Amino acid sequence: MTEPARPRRFYEVVSVEPVDGGFALRLDGRSGKTAGGKPLVAPTLARAELIASEWDGQAETIDFSRMPATRLAFTAIDRTPEARAGLANEVAAYAGSDLLCYIAEHPTLLAEQEVAAWGPWLAWAERELGVALRPSLGIAHAPQPEASLARVKALAEAMDDFALTGLVYAAGLYGSAVLALAVVHGALDAGEAFELSRLDEAFQQERWGVDEEAAQRTEGLRTEAAMIGRWFAS
Repeated sequence: MTEPARPRRFYEVVSVEPVDGGFALRLDGRSGKTAGGKPLVAPTLARAELIASEWDGQAETIDFSRMPATRLAFTAIDRTPEARAGLANEVAAYAGSDLLCYIAEHPTLLAEQEVAAWGPWLAWAERELGVALRPSLGIAHAPQPEASLARVKALAEAMDDFALTGLVYAAGLYGSAVLALAVVHGALDAGEAFELSRLDEAFQQERWGVDEEAAQRTEGLRTEAAMIGRWFAS
C-alpha cells in the first residue's frame, strides 16, 4: 500500500502568541489550525512551545507521525470536549488492570524487583490520591475496589481537556493509571515512569539479550515518555 503524500512545509517562522484562553501557534504570523479546523491554542505556554517546537522541526514536508504533542493537541481540542466521560472511564479501566498490580509469579528475583519498585507507587496512590489498588501474583485478572476505580474516574474528570488527554495517553504508554497520575501530579519523572513500566522487559533482556527491533521500539517509546513529561511540565 502506498503511503499518503505528506503535506509540504508551507511556512518559514513558527511562533507562540498569548490569546484569550491560552497561547496560540502562529505559522508566519497566521493562526495554526487543528485537523478539525479549529485554532491551535494550548492552555499553557509550556505546551504551546512544545507543540511549536515540533512544527519548527519539520523539514520540507510535515510528518505528523513525528509530532506526538501536536496530535495530542488536536485530540484535546477536536475530540476530548465531547468525549470526556468516555476518556475518564478509559483511565479507570487502566486502573482496573493496572500493571503495578500484577507481580510475576516467577522468577523470584523479578517478583522481588517488582514489589520493591512498584509497591511504593501503589502506596503513594493510596496515601496521596485515595486510590487503593490491590496487587496480586500472576497475570489472571484481579478485580479492584469499585470505590478506587470511581476515585480514579473522578480525578480524571476534574482535569481540563489538555490534561485529561495527556493522562489517557500516559496511562496507555505505561499500562498504568497509577504511574500516569504520578507523572501528572509531578511526583514521578515521566522517563522514570517508563522504566518502571518495563521492568519485566528489562529483566528478560538482561537474561537473554536485546533484540534490535525491540530496542528500536523501546527507544521510540522513551521519546514518547519524554514528550509526555514536557506536556505536564507546566
